[in-house]
Amino acid sequence: MAIRNIPVYQPSLTGNEKKYVIDCLDSTWISSKGKYINEFEHKFANYLGAHNAVTVSNGTVALHLAMVALGIGPEDEVIVPTLTYIASVNAIVYEGATPVFVDSEADSWQMDPEDVIRKITPKTKAILCVHLYGHPCDMDRLTAIANEHGLFLIEDCAEAIGTQYKGRLVGSFGDIATFSFYGNKTITTGEGGMVVTNNETLHDRCLHFRGQGLAKYRQYWHDVIGYNYRMTNICAAIGLAQLEQLDHFLSQKQQIAAWYAEGLEGTSYETHRAIGDVVHSYWMCSILVKRSEDRDGLRDHLQEHGIETRPLFYPVHTMPMYSHKYARHKTAEDLGWRGMNVPSYPGLSREEVQYITDTIKSYPIQ
Repeated sequence: MAIRNIPVYQPSLTGNEKKYVIDCLDSTWISSKGKYINEFEHKFANYLGAHNAVTVSNGTVALHLAMVALGIGPEDEVIVPTLTYIASVNAIVYEGATPVFVDSEADSWQMDPEDVIRKITPKTKAILCVHLYGHPCDMDRLTAIANEHGLFLIEDCAEAIGTQYKGRLVGSFGDIATFSFYGNKTITTGEGGMVVTNNETLHDRCLHFRGQGLAKYRQYWHDVIGYNYRMTNICAAIGLAQLEQLDHFLSQKQQIAAWYAEGLEGTSYETHRAIGDVVHSYWMCSILVKRSEDRDGLRDHLQEHGIETRPLFYPVHTMPMYSHKYARHKTAEDLGWRGMNVPSYPGLSREEVQYITDTIKSYPIQ
């Protein structure tokens, strides 16, 4: 078969995206006011079964806004998995709080509740759970731990829209939840994010801090130091069109994951699969090689055949700015060194997945 050019991800923009964006342009409502902002927030909240959703300019500021709304600051500790994207941790540090890293579970790749318990101190203010790569965390355990110790529970759902735990969508368990709509997310607005909560006070605080700290009842009067974290009407228009197609995207991703599992069955490669009574949304399809020293060679082999991949997230505790205290998180490190993401975007065909799995199997592992 001829060499292809298969990216690790690309958005699908075949719905009403252009129609809604043109409507924004025609109306001249292109900035942070306009009908699509409210409509996207309302329909996103309805999808999750949540009371409130607040659009923001990207997923990182969604996390930061959640920290601000909860009043997290200096002297506070926030427990967070080390196997995550860097934004989950940076948002804690933005407010002067201390991230406390926990290890992962080997089967689900999610934060280990037993390690969470071990890391709780009198300074612990919150648990930030990250539904990594579209698989949910153990929300029964984490909710119980948070309740028992009087901690806030924050859900980072950047990679997990449509993910379910025991029949319930993630983003509906914690005190506050955040989402990302970057170009490689399951639904995209180009750049964008959302903060979701059922708590009216937290919702009001998010709105207040998002809009430069503008006072509610006095024009151009600012009563807190706020931020310009607003989403544009154009981005919200794209997001609304994407949300209309979400079920279709999720179905395609689950089918692609099944093709990978089928194509690699009987090999030494492990695919990331759903563990327990969950629905894995497969933001990214991921595999583990048997030995960490084989991963980069396999990635080079796939690149030579026109197949883009990327490594799993490197555990954050190993990065220079977070490694000043030596620590070991053996499972996260093992996954981080052995794992890689393979192409998994909506529209990827069965023939293309077969080409990818055949190319993987052709790599001469020693």
